[in-house]
Amino acid sequence: MHTPTDLCRLAYGDVRDTNYEVAILPWGATEPHNLHLPYLTDSMLAHDIACDAAERAWEQFGTRAMVLPPMPLGAQNPGQRDLPFCIHYHHATQQAVLADIVASLHHQGMRRLLIVNGHGGNSFKDIIRDLSVDFPDFIIMASEWYKVLPPAQYFEQPGDHADEVETSVMMHYHPELVDLSRAGEGLARPFALQGLREGVAWVPRHWTMVTTDTGIGNPRLSTAEKGKRFAAAVAEKYACLLHEFTAVSSVGDLYADA
Repeated sequence: MHTPTDLCRLAYGDVRDTNYEVAILPWGATEPHNLHLPYLTDSMLAHDIACDAAERAWEQFGTRAMVLPPMPLGAQNPGQRDLPFCIHYHHATQQAVLADIVASLHHQGMRRLLIVNGHGGNSFKDIIRDLSVDFPDFIIMASEWYKVLPPAQYFEQPGDHADEVETSVMMHYHPELVDLSRAGEGLARPFALQGLREGVAWVPRHWTMVTTDTGIGNPRLSTAEKGKRFAAAVAEKYACLLHEFTAVSSVGDLYADA
């Protein structure tokens, strides 16, 4: 079982005399993940990846990054709120929460934040644009850990939700929370309109019309070994980004010389 180091154990006795250069905010959701994974999968994986990245950044570069508690506040597709205990958070709610977090960190002197998102329904771009107006000296980066590297290079049948990717990484970090024997097949109905299948336009998928077990993608080929290899590679990418991020003291530092 994965146990974060003190760098990720947010306790005042550890942080009051330490200068942290970057804050990392894991963000997930509260929703079913097929029949074999816990509702907090997105939040847990975002947090675990962030902790591994912070550890690597410290060990390789001496970069101090603090991982904040994960946010389980996910925006859901139509139909998902029909599922027991699946919680939908409006965009405005997410905006208010992130604004409060940024205001608190800014007041304390922090100027760099990396959001590690683990839920496909979340989008922070517009929120970050607004916050860049309110806090012009505070730089927020957002990413989705499962898109940092091409999953097809690490997995045989990567899917979309509670699939081989998420299941394998959960088996690496939290094997005690994965019961693969209960997993559904993760079959999903595609759109009937060719334009939607080709990405000409977009609509949110009505979850209960798309999948019967809430999964999209077959998890049966999942292994902890695959999850470990992918998670390590993603954490390494984040560690390098965190190191680069510490050299950024203003927005202008984000850009190369002409």
